[in-house]
Amino acid sequence: MPTLYARFSADLAAALDALEAEGALPSGLKRDAITVEPPRDAAHGDLATNAAMVLAKPAATNPRALAALLVPKLEALPHVETVEIAGPGFINLRLTEATWRAELATILSEGAAYGGSDAGQGLRVNVEYVSANPTGPMHMGHCRGAVVGDALAQLLEYAGYAVTREYYINDAGAQVQTLGRSVHLRYREALGEDIGQIPEGFYPGDYLIPIGQALAAEYGDSYVGKPESEWLDLFRTRAVAAMMDMIRADLALLGINHEVFASEAAVQAEGRVDKAFDRLRADGLIYQGVLEPPKGELPDDWEPTEMTLFRSTAFGDDQDRPVRKSDGGLTYFGTDLAYHWQKAESADQLIDIWGADHAGTVKRIQAAVKALTGGKPFDVKLVQMVKLLRDGEPVKMSKRSGSFVTLADVVREVGKDVVRFTMLTRKADAQMDFDFAKVVEASKDNPVFYVQYAHARTHSLHRRAAEAGMALPPADLALLDAEELILVKLAAQFPRLIEGAAAAREPHRIAFYLYDLAAAFHALWNRGNDDPGRRFLLTDDPALSAARLALADAIGQIIRNGLAVMGVEAAEELH
Repeated sequence: MPTLYARFSADLAAALDALEAEGALPSGLKRDAITVEPPRDAAHGDLATNAAMVLAKPAATNPRALAALLVPKLEALPHVETVEIAGPGFINLRLTEATWRAELATILSEGAAYGGSDAGQGLRVNVEYVSANPTGPMHMGHCRGAVVGDALAQLLEYAGYAVTREYYINDAGAQVQTLGRSVHLRYREALGEDIGQIPEGFYPGDYLIPIGQALAAEYGDSYVGKPESEWLDLFRTRAVAAMMDMIRADLALLGINHEVFASEAAVQAEGRVDKAFDRLRADGLIYQGVLEPPKGELPDDWEPTEMTLFRSTAFGDDQDRPVRKSDGGLTYFGTDLAYHWQKAESADQLIDIWGADHAGTVKRIQAAVKALTGGKPFDVKLVQMVKLLRDGEPVKMSKRSGSFVTLADVVREVGKDVVRFTMLTRKADAQMDFDFAKVVEASKDNPVFYVQYAHARTHSLHRRAAEAGMALPPADLALLDAEELILVKLAAQFPRLIEGAAAAREPHRIAFYLYDLAAAFHALWNRGNDDPGRRFLLTDDPALSAARLALADAIGQIIRNGLAVMGVEAAEELH
């Protein structure tokens, strides 16, 4: 069902059509920049539009004059109570109370579907996120990107896109070779050898011990004292598989399940890199050349060497980028561009969720995708680091991991829902502090608690009514007053919020909105502490209680819908 804002946009379009038919407005004017949204100050009304401001100049008139032509047509709409011209030509409208009561009824009838949209029109979007190197368990550096990516995927689906969740396994290159060697050490250790201190550059975490033990049980001492060429491929492959099992299990703790796991090694083995290079070469975008020397003072060991370069400067990058090194080996970027081409074959749009430390490589991969796909939409969302604190002090590292705090340990301590919600309480590109004490604190300053407390309060009303033996009639929404309808107006913004957040690729907007909705609900609830007549349940007035319970049910529904998009379960009780 179209949102209230979309329905009014259609009414506004009809009014503009009428002005064109009357000759009061030239036909064919572009309307793309016209908006219908809540005014910044609620005292100005329920809706505001910039239509007169947008169309006045191309119509060769002034905004207030055009607004004056629109006002009587908008006043004639049955759901509009008042229309006013503000400032240089904005139009503010106040809708009838009946309109808001009807919207409340819509929330209740649509339930979990309220806020869903077909704005995406089934466009296929590939969202690649996490894609951590398979060299250890997930840590909190991966957690934020995992949650942002998963919530974004869910948001896009809710807004009508066809989404593929993808994980790119970096199972080729030096880091997985080192992983294989590290596991070989643990294999020898499992067979009774004293391996001493783990050499620098190897992976020291205890998580590799079970893999070494499994290989020792399977192969005995077959690979002790043998040249690396006989065992490295096997140990690398088995280590990567075991790490991916661990990573999948860690992600499952957060409720994250990818549909596609793509392999870097497979991209290379299937010849996709050479095919991508051939395509770019045919367009004159790959060539043999020498990079410009680094800016500033040259390193002593720098010397010009010929490499295979991608002409990324043709797409706005500041220099061309190597795809093969001077020895013929692939650069990471060389495989990465082929992988993105592979993803684009089955998607209309691509989105990558990357750590902010990869910001320097965004331009080159965007250039490659543009070159290979003819300009398919491709967005890279950068996610900043998370600083772990306990009562304001930095958290010590984990022995098991070797150098970091594992995601699994954090989820087990505070819970999946707390972790997911907290990761969405700031914009992805803003740094975040995650304090173990504060994220479980029962206070208004903790958004996780504050929103869940609002939902638990809405849920408690049915139980309390039953305990009081109240027989409630069908809800008569006409009994709700203007103060209560303010809450409906905020709830009715949810569908518009979903479409806007999906278009902007910003799932954190849902957390911000739910906090504001929870604050408004708590404020109305707390009015009953000072004025008993404002309580949601009045034992001597079942009719008014039923209407207020319907209002609370609608707010609870919006909170559940928003939390579901965030991948968070709504609490029915808080202890």
